[in-house]
Amino acid sequence: MKRIINTGIIGFGVGGSTFHAPVISTTEGYHISSIRARKDSEVAVAKERYPNAAIKDNADDIINDPNIELVVITTPNAYHHPLAKQALLAGRHVVLDKPVTITSADADDLIKTAREQNRILSVYHNRRYDSDFRTVKKILDDKLLGRVVEFESHYDRFRNYLKPGAWREKDEPGAGILYDLGSHLIDQPLLLFGLPEAVTADIRVQREGTKATDNFEVTLHYPGLKVTLKAGMLVSQPLPRYILLGDKGSFVKYGLDVQETALKAGLTAHTKSDWGIEPESVWGSLVTEINGVNFSGKVQSESGDYRDFYRNVHDAIADGKPLDVTAAHARNIIRVIELAIQSNGERRTVDCAGAFV
Repeated sequence: MKRIINTGIIGFGVGGSTFHAPVISTTEGYHISSIRARKDSEVAVAKERYPNAAIKDNADDIINDPNIELVVITTPNAYHHPLAKQALLAGRHVVLDKPVTITSADADDLIKTAREQNRILSVYHNRRYDSDFRTVKKILDDKLLGRVVEFESHYDRFRNYLKPGAWREKDEPGAGILYDLGSHLIDQPLLLFGLPEAVTADIRVQREGTKATDNFEVTLHYPGLKVTLKAGMLVSQPLPRYILLGDKGSFVKYGLDVQETALKAGLTAHTKSDWGIEPESVWGSLVTEINGVNFSGKVQSESGDYRDFYRNVHDAIADGKPLDVTAAHARNIIRVIELAIQSNGERRTVDCAGAFV
């Protein structure tokens, strides 16, 4: 029996209600004690799904509750730094929804505060627990493509209108898909390949009437390897999720991990028996040469499971085990975003020397 960690969730929009609370509530060792929800619709959902949780309209009530050990913050990005710092200073462990903060300087401040308070600080980069990424990682770990020379990753959507009231589509710090989807896309190559030597970026606003970034292409430069990360809101036909090219072969994968669709439908790992398992129709295609044998065919996707993030956080809090997603790693993702913005503004490739921790 795992030790129970009483958890408070600050923010119950899509992030809190869809991507955090259902995952926390189905992970052994957690009890959702409190939820801060303000809109009537959010309060109603919180009460229905988590009847044993106290519903609060003030973040302070959660942060200052001595019975709460972990605070999960899923607010708009601008509130990440002040709320996380307040929680850390109050002696709480903290999980932030991605991105960790808007600036690397704010991330550095949180890292320093967490270290001084001897508290856990992690960031919900859940896409590294996707089935497709786990499959890509296995292919690279097994060196099935030989020496990899290109890695391309897409996170595309089609919405040719502005979502009413959506803060991510407003002209404010931390808005736009570079911070939103870009955080996911940047996390993965940094995990796979380490820190890049240089960054080149093209950042655009394509939809009429919007002021927030809704299209980008970021290139990370490594010795002998080009990483291309792309996202857009005007992509009406599916493009490959991943394209990997090596000197022995290639891997191409379409389709997104199935967990998001399931969560949005109100399903959880407790109510869906095949949780995180992709259908054969979206398995990736591998063409390669292994030990002199040519291979061409589908690769069964690895299982995805967002609960693995919270299992690791539990082990870090309860048993002192290392975090999978460190605040320093999340900080470096923000630094790449800052360098991408600089590259776009100056229309040049920006060197990364001295940029990372």
